Amino acid sequence: MSVFRSNSHMYVQVIDDVAGNTLVAASTMEKELKGLKNTVEDAAKLGETIGKRMLEKQIDTCVFDRNGYLFHGVVKSIADGARKVGVKF
Repeated sequence: MSVFRSNSHMYVQVIDDVAGNTLVAASTMEKELKGLKNTVEDAAKLGETIGKRMLEKQIDTCVFDRNGYLFHGVVKSIADGARKVGVKF
């Protein structure tokens, strides 16, 4: 699970490193997540969304790649949101 955040949006992808394919993705640019801001509360919702999509594809374990960001605030909330729905890191 790779996380990228800009000043106004957040992006999360679950990538198969061996095949080089994106398995699941979610971002605040999507139609159903468009109203989410770059806040801790909204990051948790984004984490829950990616977690639910992972579980739909029967992916329940992944490695969390924070892309050099410190593990606090928005990045930590994304991880916590995914853990809340049952994803293991």
